Amino acid sequence: MNTAMNYLTVLFVFLLLAAPSLYGMAHDRRIDRQIRQARRDAEHPSRRTEFAKVA
Repeated sequence: MNTAMNYLTVLFVFLLLAAPSLYGMAHDRRIDRQIRQARRDAEHPSRRTEFAKVA
């Protein structure tokens, strides 16, 4: 029982220390995805946008 409690304690401390880093990585990936989408939209405007320009 003592060994299991030690493993859980180590796992908890690891997750406590790793959580901010993992959250930051997820945030960076989301920002990168939004930037890629914006570039894609700027390079290839949709037909709806082109129609609005003409009208």
